[in-house]
Amino acid sequence: MFNQNSQNSIYLSRIGSIFRQGLVHPWPYLVVRIALAALFIYGGVTKLFDPKAFAATISAYDLVPEAFLPVIAIGLPLIETIAGAALVFDHPWGLHLITGLLALFVFVLGYGILGDLNVDCGCFGVEDLNKQAGLRQAFYRDLVLIGIVTPYLYLSRWVRSAATARESEGG
Repeated sequence: MFNQNSQNSIYLSRIGSIFRQGLVHPWPYLVVRIALAALFIYGGVTKLFDPKAFAATISAYDLVPEAFLPVIAIGLPLIETIAGAALVFDHPWGLHLITGLLALFVFVLGYGILGDLNVDCGCFGVEDLNKQAGLRQAFYRDLVLIGIVTPYLYLSRWVRSAATARESEGG
């Protein structure tokens, strides 16, 4: 009995060490951060190339008054692009902005799914996905990004800053 418990303890200790290493090591953090930033930069720039088409996609959701469509059709992709660039340079506000944008996107996509709207998600320009099925795909993708990827980035940043603080106190 004791031997089994000590083996479980060693096994859990190794898993914890691997998990901590994944949070502290800069390479996984860098790869995930750059991939998320690239996704937002690509999505923002693609929509900036055709703001009229993106305004039409936004209009199909019927959430924004017509008078504000031009501002949103240019402003939202611009904010996405800036947030992605900020994340590339590891500015904390870039991650905060991306998290807020993802929350907005999950809300809008959920609204489209619940309303059974037959529209493109508009994530990477017009007609990037096939209507209602595309809304669901984008919704689940954004749930993964906001539920797993952004918490990983926040947690990794926090663990690394705590480790740096401990080193500076001890050194």
